Amino acid sequence: MGKKLKIFILYARLLLDFAIDFFFSLCWDKRKKPIPDLDSKHAILKESATALAKKIRNKELKSEDLVRAVVERIKEVNPIINAIAADRYEAALTEAREVDRLVAVGLSEQEWQKKPFLGVPFTTKESQAIKGMPLTMGLWSRRKEVASEDSEAIIRLKNAGAIPIGSSNLPELLVWQETRNLVYGMTNNPHHTGRSPGGSSGAEAALTASYATTISLCSDLGGSTRMPAFYCGMFGHHPTPGSTNLRGPYLRNGDEESMFSLGFIAKHVEDLAPLTKIVAGDKAKELNLDKDVDIKNIKFYYLESSNDVCVSSVRAELKGAMKRAISKITQELTTADAPQPYHHEGFNHMYVLWKYWMTKEPDNTALLYTNNTTEANGILELIKKVCGLSKHCLFSVVRLIELQFLPAVDSAWAEKLTKEFKDDLFTKLGENGVLLMPSAPHVAPYHYSCLLRPFNFAYFAVVNALKCPATQVPLGKDSQGLPLGIQVLAAPNNDGLCLTVARYLEKEFGGSVMACKSK
Repeated sequence: MGKKLKIFILYARLLLDFAIDFFFSLCWDKRKKPIPDLDSKHAILKESATALAKKIRNKELKSEDLVRAVVERIKEVNPIINAIAADRYEAALTEAREVDRLVAVGLSEQEWQKKPFLGVPFTTKESQAIKGMPLTMGLWSRRKEVASEDSEAIIRLKNAGAIPIGSSNLPELLVWQETRNLVYGMTNNPHHTGRSPGGSSGAEAALTASYATTISLCSDLGGSTRMPAFYCGMFGHHPTPGSTNLRGPYLRNGDEESMFSLGFIAKHVEDLAPLTKIVAGDKAKELNLDKDVDIKNIKFYYLESSNDVCVSSVRAELKGAMKRAISKITQELTTADAPQPYHHEGFNHMYVLWKYWMTKEPDNTALLYTNNTTEANGILELIKKVCGLSKHCLFSVVRLIELQFLPAVDSAWAEKLTKEFKDDLFTKLGENGVLLMPSAPHVAPYHYSCLLRPFNFAYFAVVNALKCPATQVPLGKDSQGLPLGIQVLAAPNNDGLCLTVARYLEKEFGGSVMACKSK
Protein backbone atom coordinates (compact mmCIF):
# COMPACT_ATOMS: atom_id res chain seq x y z
CA MET A 1 0.00 0.00 0.00
CA GLY A 2 1.41 3.40 -1.00
CA LYS A 3 2.54 5.90 1.61
CA LYS A 4 0.07 8.57 0.47
CA LEU A 5 -2.82 6.12 0.61
CA LYS A 6 -1.83 5.08 4.14
CA ILE A 7 -1.75 8.72 5.26
CA PHE A 8 -5.15 9.32 3.68
CA ILE A 9 -6.61 6.26 5.46
CA LEU A 10 -5.05 7.41 8.74
CA TYR A 11 -6.69 10.83 8.64
CA ALA A 12 -9.97 9.45 7.29
CA ARG A 13 -10.12 6.97 10.19
CA LEU A 14 -9.32 9.73 12.66
CA LEU A 15 -12.18 11.89 11.38
CA LEU A 16 -14.51 8.88 11.37
CA ASP A 17 -13.59 8.05 14.97
CA PHE A 18 -14.34 11.56 16.18
CA ALA A 19 -17.63 11.59 14.27
CA ILE A 20 -18.65 8.23 15.77
CA ASP A 21 -17.85 9.40 19.29
CA PHE A 22 -19.71 12.67 18.80
CA PHE A 23 -22.94 11.20 17.47
CA PHE A 24 -23.01 8.29 19.92
CA SER A 25 -22.35 10.69 22.80
CA LEU A 26 -25.56 12.54 21.94
CA CYS A 27 -27.46 9.33 22.63
CA TRP A 28 -25.58 7.85 25.59
CA ASP A 29 -24.14 10.67 27.69
CA LYS A 30 -27.60 11.75 28.85
CA ARG A 31 -28.36 8.17 29.95
CA LYS A 32 -25.35 7.83 32.21
CA LYS A 33 -26.21 6.59 35.70
CA PRO A 34 -23.91 6.73 38.74
CA ILE A 35 -22.90 3.64 40.68
CA PRO A 36 -23.75 3.84 44.42
CA ASP A 37 -20.74 4.47 46.61
CA LEU A 38 -19.51 1.57 48.71
CA ASP A 39 -21.08 1.78 52.15
CA SER A 40 -18.77 1.65 55.16
CA LYS A 41 -20.43 -1.57 56.32
CA HIS A 42 -19.08 -3.20 53.15
CA ALA A 43 -15.61 -1.65 53.39
CA ILE A 44 -14.09 -5.14 53.58
CA LEU A 45 -14.77 -5.48 49.85
CA LYS A 46 -11.96 -3.05 49.09
CA GLU A 47 -9.42 -5.66 50.14
CA SER A 48 -7.75 -8.25 47.94
CA ALA A 49 -8.97 -11.85 47.85
CA THR A 50 -5.61 -12.86 49.32
CA ALA A 51 -6.09 -10.52 52.28
CA LEU A 52 -9.69 -11.68 52.80
CA ALA A 53 -8.60 -15.33 52.84
CA LYS A 54 -5.98 -14.49 55.46
CA LYS A 55 -8.58 -12.74 57.64
CA ILE A 56 -10.86 -15.79 57.45
CA ARG A 57 -7.96 -18.05 58.40
CA ASN A 58 -7.04 -15.81 61.36
CA LYS A 59 -10.70 -15.74 62.48
CA GLU A 60 -10.85 -11.98 61.92
CA LEU A 61 -13.65 -12.39 59.36
CA LYS A 62 -16.43 -14.91 58.90
CA SER A 63 -17.00 -16.32 55.44
CA GLU A 64 -20.74 -15.89 55.89
CA ASP A 65 -20.30 -12.17 56.55
CA LEU A 66 -18.11 -11.81 53.48
CA VAL A 67 -20.50 -13.70 51.22
CA ARG A 68 -23.43 -11.70 52.55
CA ALA A 69 -21.56 -8.44 51.89
CA VAL A 70 -20.90 -9.45 48.29
CA VAL A 71 -24.53 -10.49 47.77
CA GLU A 72 -25.79 -7.20 49.20
CA ARG A 73 -23.38 -5.21 47.03
CA ILE A 74 -24.39 -7.12 43.89
CA LYS A 75 -28.06 -6.44 44.61
CA GLU A 76 -27.20 -2.75 44.99
CA VAL A 77 -25.29 -2.31 41.71
CA ASN A 78 -26.72 -4.98 39.42
CA PRO A 79 -29.91 -3.07 38.53
CA ILE A 80 -27.58 -0.46 37.00
CA ILE A 81 -24.87 -2.57 35.36
CA ASN A 82 -26.85 -5.79 34.60
CA ALA A 83 -23.89 -8.08 35.17
CA ILE A 84 -25.33 -11.18 36.88
CA ALA A 85 -26.77 -13.90 34.63
CA ALA A 86 -27.70 -16.35 37.40
CA ASP A 87 -27.04 -16.56 41.12
CA ARG A 88 -26.72 -19.15 43.86
CA TYR A 89 -26.77 -16.80 46.83
CA GLU A 90 -28.53 -19.04 49.32
CA ALA A 91 -26.36 -22.06 48.47
CA ALA A 92 -23.25 -19.89 48.79
CA LEU A 93 -24.34 -18.67 52.23
CA THR A 94 -24.93 -22.26 53.34
CA GLU A 95 -21.44 -23.23 52.12
CA ALA A 96 -19.97 -20.18 53.87
CA ARG A 97 -21.51 -21.23 57.18
CA GLU A 98 -19.91 -24.66 56.75
CA VAL A 99 -16.55 -22.96 56.17
CA ASP A 100 -16.98 -20.98 59.37
CA ARG A 101 -17.75 -24.20 61.23
CA LEU A 102 -14.56 -25.82 59.89
CA VAL A 103 -12.46 -22.78 60.80
CA ALA A 104 -13.91 -22.75 64.32
CA VAL A 105 -13.08 -26.44 64.78
CA GLY A 106 -9.60 -25.92 63.40
CA LEU A 107 -7.77 -27.01 60.26
CA SER A 108 -4.28 -28.43 59.98
CA GLU A 109 -1.54 -26.50 58.19
CA GLN A 110 -1.70 -29.05 55.38
CA GLU A 111 -5.43 -28.43 54.96
CA TRP A 112 -4.89 -24.67 54.87
CA GLN A 113 -2.20 -25.09 52.20
CA LYS A 114 -4.67 -26.99 50.04
CA LYS A 115 -7.33 -24.31 50.50
CA PRO A 116 -5.61 -20.91 50.11
CA PHE A 117 -8.91 -19.14 49.32
CA LEU A 118 -11.13 -20.90 51.84
CA GLY A 119 -14.40 -19.04 52.31
CA VAL A 120 -13.80 -16.38 49.64
CA PRO A 121 -16.67 -16.03 47.12
CA PHE A 122 -16.13 -15.82 43.36
CA THR A 123 -18.05 -15.09 40.18
CA THR A 124 -17.35 -16.29 36.67
CA LYS A 125 -18.57 -15.85 33.14
CA GLU A 126 -21.66 -17.93 32.38
CA SER A 127 -19.73 -19.93 29.74
CA GLN A 128 -17.72 -21.51 32.56
CA ALA A 129 -19.74 -24.59 33.46
CA ILE A 130 -21.03 -24.68 37.05
CA LYS A 131 -23.16 -27.74 37.81
CA GLY A 132 -26.83 -26.84 37.97
CA MET A 133 -26.32 -23.34 36.58
CA PRO A 134 -27.32 -22.03 33.12
CA LEU A 135 -24.88 -22.65 30.28
CA THR A 136 -26.36 -20.65 27.40
CA MET A 137 -23.23 -18.85 26.14
CA GLY A 138 -25.66 -16.07 25.32
CA LEU A 139 -27.46 -18.11 22.68
CA TRP A 140 -31.24 -18.05 22.52
CA SER A 141 -31.17 -21.65 21.22
CA ARG A 142 -29.45 -22.69 24.49
CA ARG A 143 -31.60 -20.60 26.85
CA LYS A 144 -32.82 -23.72 28.70
CA GLU A 145 -29.45 -25.49 28.87
CA VAL A 146 -28.01 -26.22 32.32
CA ALA A 147 -24.50 -27.48 33.10
CA SER A 148 -24.44 -31.13 34.18
CA GLU A 149 -21.02 -30.87 35.81
CA ASP A 150 -18.41 -28.35 36.90
CA SER A 151 -15.64 -27.28 34.57
CA GLU A 152 -12.12 -28.21 35.63
CA ALA A 153 -11.38 -24.61 36.66
CA ILE A 154 -14.46 -24.51 38.89
CA ILE A 155 -13.43 -27.80 40.49
CA ARG A 156 -9.96 -26.42 41.19
CA LEU A 157 -11.29 -23.17 42.68
CA LYS A 158 -13.72 -25.10 44.87
CA ASN A 159 -10.92 -27.40 45.99
CA ALA A 160 -8.97 -24.26 46.92
CA GLY A 161 -11.88 -23.31 49.19
CA ALA A 162 -13.49 -20.60 47.05
CA ILE A 163 -17.30 -20.40 46.91
CA PRO A 164 -19.16 -19.79 43.62
CA ILE A 165 -21.75 -17.08 44.16
CA GLY A 166 -23.06 -16.50 40.64
CA SER A 167 -22.38 -16.48 36.93
CA SER A 168 -22.12 -13.33 34.88
CA ASN A 169 -23.28 -12.02 31.53
CA LEU A 170 -21.38 -12.43 28.26
CA PRO A 171 -21.69 -11.61 24.55
CA GLU A 172 -23.36 -14.14 22.30
CA LEU A 173 -20.78 -16.88 21.59
CA LEU A 174 -18.23 -14.78 23.52
CA VAL A 175 -16.44 -13.18 20.54
CA TRP A 176 -17.31 -9.49 20.72
CA GLN A 177 -16.23 -6.21 22.29
CA GLU A 178 -19.49 -5.70 24.19
CA THR A 179 -21.35 -7.86 26.69
CA ARG A 180 -24.79 -8.29 25.18
CA ASN A 181 -27.13 -11.09 24.08
CA LEU A 182 -30.83 -11.79 23.68
CA VAL A 183 -30.99 -14.03 26.78
CA TYR A 184 -29.67 -11.66 29.47
CA GLY A 185 -29.55 -8.26 27.77
CA MET A 186 -26.67 -5.76 27.88
CA THR A 187 -24.10 -5.11 30.60
CA ASN A 188 -23.03 -1.51 31.25
CA ASN A 189 -19.64 -0.10 32.13
CA PRO A 190 -19.86 1.18 35.71
CA HIS A 191 -17.60 4.16 34.88
CA HIS A 192 -20.13 5.31 32.27
CA THR A 193 -23.24 3.21 31.84
CA GLY A 194 -23.62 4.35 28.24
CA ARG A 195 -20.35 2.65 27.36
CA SER A 196 -19.21 -0.93 26.89
CA PRO A 197 -17.45 -2.79 29.70
CA GLY A 198 -15.73 -4.85 27.00
CA GLY A 199 -16.17 -8.48 26.13
CA SER A 200 -16.40 -11.23 26.62
CA SER A 201 -15.69 -10.90 30.36
CA GLY A 202 -17.27 -7.44 30.53
CA ALA A 203 -19.69 -8.34 33.31
CA GLU A 204 -16.83 -9.68 35.45
CA ALA A 205 -14.90 -6.43 35.02
CA ALA A 206 -18.02 -4.38 35.76
CA LEU A 207 -18.60 -6.30 38.99
CA THR A 208 -14.97 -5.97 40.06
CA ALA A 209 -14.87 -2.23 39.35
CA SER A 210 -18.06 -1.83 41.45
CA TYR A 211 -16.72 -3.72 44.51
CA ALA A 212 -19.26 -6.46 43.74
CA THR A 213 -17.03 -9.52 43.51
CA THR A 214 -13.84 -10.66 45.21
CA ILE A 215 -12.55 -13.23 42.70
CA SER A 216 -13.32 -12.96 38.99
CA LEU A 217 -12.60 -16.00 36.80
CA CYS A 218 -12.41 -15.13 33.10
CA SER A 219 -11.18 -16.53 29.77
CA ASP A 220 -9.37 -14.96 26.84
CA LEU A 221 -9.36 -15.91 23.15
CA GLY A 222 -9.03 -12.44 21.66
CA GLY A 223 -8.59 -10.15 24.65
CA SER A 224 -11.62 -11.29 26.64
CA THR A 225 -9.87 -10.90 30.00
CA ARG A 226 -7.64 -7.90 29.22
CA MET A 227 -10.10 -5.77 27.22
CA PRO A 228 -12.76 -5.60 29.97
CA ALA A 229 -10.03 -5.04 32.55
CA PHE A 230 -8.84 -2.05 30.50
CA TYR A 231 -12.27 -0.55 29.86
CA CYS A 232 -13.20 -0.88 33.54
CA GLY A 233 -9.86 0.15 35.06
CA MET A 234 -8.83 -3.21 36.54
CA PHE A 235 -5.85 -5.54 36.33
CA GLY A 236 -6.22 -8.60 34.14
CA HIS A 237 -3.77 -11.39 33.42
CA HIS A 238 -3.77 -13.64 30.35
CA PRO A 239 -1.53 -16.63 31.17
CA THR A 240 0.62 -18.37 28.61
CA PRO A 241 -1.78 -20.43 26.45
CA GLY A 242 -1.62 -24.15 27.17
CA SER A 243 -1.03 -23.62 30.89
CA THR A 244 -4.67 -23.61 32.06
CA ASN A 245 -7.09 -26.51 31.76
CA LEU A 246 -9.86 -25.75 29.24
CA ARG A 247 -12.30 -28.57 30.01
CA GLY A 248 -15.72 -27.03 30.48
CA PRO A 249 -15.67 -23.42 29.26
CA TYR A 250 -17.13 -22.81 25.80
CA LEU A 251 -18.15 -26.51 25.67
CA ARG A 252 -14.52 -27.59 25.23
CA ASN A 253 -13.10 -30.91 26.37
CA GLY A 254 -9.72 -29.53 27.41
CA ASP A 255 -7.53 -31.45 24.98
CA GLU A 256 -7.44 -28.86 22.19
CA GLU A 257 -4.39 -26.93 20.99
CA SER A 258 -5.48 -23.33 21.42
CA MET A 259 -4.59 -19.67 21.96
CA PHE A 260 -7.46 -19.63 24.49
CA SER A 261 -6.49 -19.30 28.15
CA LEU A 262 -8.22 -18.85 31.50
CA GLY A 263 -7.30 -15.83 33.57
CA PHE A 264 -8.49 -13.43 36.25
CA ILE A 265 -9.52 -9.80 36.59
CA ALA A 266 -8.61 -8.21 39.92
CA LYS A 267 -8.47 -4.94 41.84
CA HIS A 268 -5.06 -5.90 43.22
CA VAL A 269 -2.07 -7.42 41.41
CA GLU A 270 -1.26 -9.60 44.41
CA ASP A 271 -4.27 -11.82 43.64
CA LEU A 272 -3.28 -12.71 40.08
CA ALA A 273 -0.37 -15.09 40.68
CA PRO A 274 -1.98 -17.26 43.42
CA LEU A 275 -5.25 -17.50 41.48
CA THR A 276 -3.44 -18.37 38.25
CA LYS A 277 -1.59 -21.14 40.11
CA ILE A 278 -4.91 -22.72 41.02
CA VAL A 279 -6.28 -22.95 37.47
CA ALA A 280 -2.86 -23.88 36.06
CA GLY A 281 -2.42 -26.77 38.49
CA ASP A 282 0.71 -28.81 37.80
CA LYS A 283 1.67 -26.47 34.97
CA ALA A 284 1.89 -23.44 37.27
CA LYS A 285 5.60 -23.99 37.85
CA GLU A 286 6.22 -23.49 34.11
CA LEU A 287 4.97 -19.90 34.36
CA ASN A 288 7.72 -18.73 36.75
CA LEU A 289 5.17 -16.96 38.93
CA ASP A 290 7.39 -17.27 42.03
CA LYS A 291 10.60 -16.29 40.27
CA ASP A 292 12.53 -13.73 42.30
CA VAL A 293 12.92 -10.88 39.83
CA ASP A 294 14.78 -7.62 40.44
CA ILE A 295 12.78 -5.19 38.37
CA LYS A 296 15.95 -3.19 37.71
CA ASN A 297 17.28 -6.17 35.74
CA ILE A 298 14.27 -6.29 33.41
CA LYS A 299 14.79 -5.06 29.84
CA PHE A 300 12.01 -2.77 28.70
CA TYR A 301 10.77 -2.31 25.15
CA TYR A 302 7.71 -0.40 24.02
CA LEU A 303 5.36 -0.15 21.07
CA GLU A 304 3.77 3.27 20.58
CA SER A 305 1.27 2.18 17.93
CA SER A 306 0.81 -0.26 15.07
CA ASN A 307 0.39 0.54 11.40
CA ASP A 308 -2.56 -1.82 11.02
CA VAL A 309 -5.00 -0.10 8.65
CA CYS A 310 -7.86 -2.11 10.13
CA VAL A 311 -7.39 -0.39 13.49
CA SER A 312 -8.00 3.20 14.61
CA SER A 313 -5.11 5.44 15.62
CA VAL A 314 -4.15 5.41 19.29
CA ARG A 315 -5.63 8.46 21.01
CA ALA A 316 -3.36 11.13 22.47
CA GLU A 317 -4.28 10.51 26.12
CA LEU A 318 -3.42 6.82 25.80
CA LYS A 319 -0.11 7.71 24.20
CA GLY A 320 0.46 10.11 27.08
CA ALA A 321 -0.16 7.34 29.62
CA MET A 322 2.41 5.15 27.84
CA LYS A 323 4.94 8.01 27.84
CA ARG A 324 4.44 8.59 31.56
CA ALA A 325 5.08 4.92 32.28
CA ILE A 326 8.21 4.92 30.10
CA SER A 327 9.44 8.12 31.73
CA LYS A 328 8.96 6.70 35.23
CA ILE A 329 10.78 3.50 34.30
CA THR A 330 13.62 5.45 32.67
CA GLN A 331 14.08 7.68 35.71
CA GLU A 332 13.83 5.06 38.43
CA LEU A 333 14.70 1.62 37.10
CA THR A 334 17.13 1.60 34.23
CA THR A 335 20.78 1.46 35.20
CA ALA A 336 22.09 1.04 31.66
CA ASP A 337 19.78 0.94 28.65
CA ALA A 338 16.63 3.03 28.69
CA PRO A 339 13.41 1.44 27.34
CA GLN A 340 13.80 0.86 23.62
CA PRO A 341 11.15 1.21 20.90
CA TYR A 342 10.15 -2.02 19.16
CA HIS A 343 8.22 -2.72 16.01
CA HIS A 344 7.73 -5.68 13.71
CA GLU A 345 5.76 -6.04 10.51
CA GLY A 346 3.45 -8.41 12.34
CA PHE A 347 2.01 -5.44 14.24
CA ASN A 348 0.85 -4.07 10.88
CA HIS A 349 -1.43 -7.11 10.45
CA MET A 350 -2.70 -7.77 13.97
CA TYR A 351 -6.32 -8.47 13.13
CA VAL A 352 -5.61 -10.57 10.05
CA LEU A 353 -3.13 -12.77 11.93
CA TRP A 354 -5.64 -13.37 14.72
CA LYS A 355 -8.34 -14.06 12.13
CA TYR A 356 -6.14 -16.72 10.55
CA TRP A 357 -5.28 -18.44 13.80
CA MET A 358 -8.94 -18.45 14.79
CA THR A 359 -9.48 -20.89 11.91
CA LYS A 360 -7.23 -23.32 13.80
CA GLU A 361 -9.43 -23.24 16.88
CA PRO A 362 -11.67 -26.33 17.35
CA ASP A 363 -14.98 -24.45 17.55
CA ASN A 364 -17.52 -24.66 14.71
CA THR A 365 -19.26 -21.28 15.02
CA ALA A 366 -21.99 -22.05 12.48
CA LEU A 367 -22.90 -25.25 14.35
CA LEU A 368 -22.73 -23.64 17.80
CA TYR A 369 -25.14 -21.01 16.48
CA THR A 370 -27.98 -23.54 16.44
CA ASN A 371 -26.93 -25.49 19.54
CA ASN A 372 -25.29 -28.14 17.36
CA THR A 373 -28.43 -28.99 15.38
CA THR A 374 -27.39 -27.71 11.94
CA GLU A 375 -24.95 -25.19 10.49
CA ALA A 376 -26.39 -21.67 10.30
CA ASN A 377 -26.07 -19.60 7.12
CA GLY A 378 -24.83 -16.05 7.66
CA ILE A 379 -26.69 -14.48 4.73
CA LEU A 380 -29.95 -16.14 5.73
CA GLU A 381 -29.47 -14.94 9.31
CA LEU A 382 -28.88 -11.40 8.06
CA ILE A 383 -32.11 -11.47 6.07
CA LYS A 384 -33.93 -12.73 9.16
CA LYS A 385 -32.31 -9.97 11.21
CA VAL A 386 -33.48 -7.28 8.79
CA CYS A 387 -36.99 -8.73 8.93
CA GLY A 388 -36.99 -8.84 12.73
CA LEU A 389 -37.04 -12.64 12.82
CA SER A 390 -33.53 -13.41 14.01
CA LYS A 391 -32.72 -14.60 17.53
CA HIS A 392 -29.11 -13.46 17.23
CA CYS A 393 -27.27 -10.19 17.79
CA LEU A 394 -26.10 -8.30 14.71
CA PHE A 395 -22.44 -8.62 15.64
CA SER A 396 -22.62 -12.42 15.68
CA VAL A 397 -24.46 -12.43 12.34
CA VAL A 398 -21.71 -10.28 10.83
CA ARG A 399 -19.07 -12.55 12.34
CA LEU A 400 -20.76 -15.58 10.75
CA ILE A 401 -20.84 -13.87 7.34
CA GLU A 402 -17.14 -13.06 7.66
CA LEU A 403 -16.32 -16.69 8.40
CA GLN A 404 -18.45 -18.12 5.61
CA PHE A 405 -18.27 -15.66 2.74
CA LEU A 406 -15.26 -13.35 2.98
CA PRO A 407 -11.87 -14.39 1.53
CA ALA A 408 -9.72 -16.59 3.71
CA VAL A 409 -6.31 -15.41 4.87
CA ASP A 410 -3.37 -16.84 2.91
CA SER A 411 -2.14 -19.60 5.21
CA ALA A 412 1.47 -19.70 3.99
CA TRP A 413 1.83 -15.93 4.43
CA ALA A 414 0.17 -15.90 7.87
CA GLU A 415 2.20 -18.80 9.26
CA LYS A 416 5.48 -17.42 7.88
CA LEU A 417 4.85 -13.94 9.26
CA THR A 418 3.74 -15.29 12.65
CA LYS A 419 6.88 -17.40 12.95
CA GLU A 420 9.12 -14.49 12.01
CA PHE A 421 7.20 -12.26 14.43
CA LYS A 422 7.57 -14.71 17.31
CA ASP A 423 11.23 -15.42 16.59
CA ASP A 424 12.15 -11.75 16.46
CA LEU A 425 10.09 -10.59 19.46
CA PHE A 426 10.84 -13.48 21.80
CA THR A 427 14.55 -13.42 20.94
CA LYS A 428 14.58 -9.73 21.76
CA LEU A 429 12.73 -10.21 25.05
CA GLY A 430 14.53 -13.36 26.14
CA GLU A 431 13.97 -14.47 29.73
CA ASN A 432 14.16 -10.99 31.28
CA GLY A 433 12.44 -8.61 28.86
CA VAL A 434 8.95 -7.15 28.56
CA LEU A 435 7.15 -5.17 25.88
CA LEU A 436 4.87 -2.32 26.92
CA MET A 437 2.16 -1.92 24.30
CA PRO A 438 -1.17 -0.15 23.81
CA SER A 439 -4.31 -1.85 25.07
CA ALA A 440 -6.58 -0.34 22.44
CA PRO A 441 -6.83 2.78 20.27
CA HIS A 442 -9.35 4.42 22.60
CA VAL A 443 -10.93 4.14 26.03
CA ALA A 444 -14.24 2.32 26.65
CA PRO A 445 -16.44 2.87 23.56
CA TYR A 446 -20.10 3.81 23.55
CA HIS A 447 -22.62 0.98 23.31
CA TYR A 448 -23.08 -0.29 19.74
CA SER A 449 -20.27 1.90 18.34
CA CYS A 450 -17.99 -1.13 18.00
CA LEU A 451 -20.08 -2.20 15.00
CA LEU A 452 -18.55 0.76 13.13
CA ARG A 453 -14.95 -0.08 14.14
CA PRO A 454 -15.02 -3.83 14.69
CA PHE A 455 -11.28 -4.51 14.57
CA ASN A 456 -10.10 -2.21 17.36
CA PHE A 457 -9.61 -5.15 19.73
CA ALA A 458 -6.63 -6.23 17.63
CA TYR A 459 -4.02 -4.97 20.12
CA PHE A 460 -5.37 -7.60 22.49
CA ALA A 461 -5.93 -10.27 19.85
CA VAL A 462 -2.38 -10.22 18.52
CA VAL A 463 -1.17 -11.39 21.94
CA ASN A 464 -3.37 -14.48 21.56
CA ALA A 465 -1.95 -15.11 18.09
CA LEU A 466 1.56 -14.94 19.56
CA LYS A 467 0.57 -17.37 22.35
CA CYS A 468 2.36 -15.45 25.07
CA PRO A 469 1.36 -13.96 28.45
CA ALA A 470 0.23 -10.38 28.97
CA THR A 471 -1.09 -8.33 31.86
CA GLN A 472 -3.45 -5.38 31.53
CA VAL A 473 -2.39 -2.53 33.82
CA PRO A 474 -4.49 0.58 34.65
CA LEU A 475 -2.71 3.94 34.53
CA GLY A 476 -5.20 6.43 35.89
CA LYS A 477 -8.02 8.28 34.12
CA ASP A 478 -8.42 10.42 31.03
CA SER A 479 -10.02 13.89 30.89
CA GLN A 480 -13.48 12.27 30.86
CA GLY A 481 -12.79 10.18 33.95
CA LEU A 482 -12.44 6.93 31.98
CA PRO A 483 -9.67 4.42 32.69
CA LEU A 484 -6.36 4.51 30.81
CA GLY A 485 -3.88 1.64 30.66
CA ILE A 486 -1.29 -0.44 28.83
CA GLN A 487 -0.45 -4.10 28.34
CA VAL A 488 2.74 -5.73 29.61
CA LEU A 489 3.80 -8.64 27.38
CA ALA A 490 6.56 -11.22 27.91
CA ALA A 491 7.87 -14.29 26.12
CA PRO A 492 5.97 -17.56 26.75
CA ASN A 493 6.15 -18.91 30.30
CA ASN A 494 7.49 -15.63 31.66
CA ASP A 495 4.21 -14.66 33.30
CA GLY A 496 6.09 -13.69 36.44
CA LEU A 497 7.82 -10.86 34.58
CA CYS A 498 4.47 -9.39 33.52
CA LEU A 499 3.21 -9.43 37.08
CA THR A 500 6.44 -7.97 38.49
CA VAL A 501 6.10 -4.98 36.19
CA ALA A 502 2.36 -4.75 36.96
CA ARG A 503 3.12 -4.56 40.69
CA TYR A 504 5.62 -1.76 40.11
CA LEU A 505 3.18 0.23 37.96
CA GLU A 506 0.40 -0.39 40.50
CA LYS A 507 2.54 1.25 43.15
CA GLU A 508 3.61 4.17 40.97
CA PHE A 509 0.30 4.99 39.27
CA GLY A 510 -2.26 4.30 41.97
CA GLY A 511 -3.55 0.87 40.94
CA SER A 512 -7.08 0.00 39.90
CA VAL A 513 -9.55 2.72 38.90
CA MET A 514 -12.76 2.06 40.80
CA ALA A 515 -16.11 3.19 39.40
CA CYS A 516 -17.34 4.65 42.69
CA LYS A 517 -16.09 5.97 45.99
CA SER A 518 -16.04 4.19 49.31
CA LYS A 519 -17.60 5.88 52.32
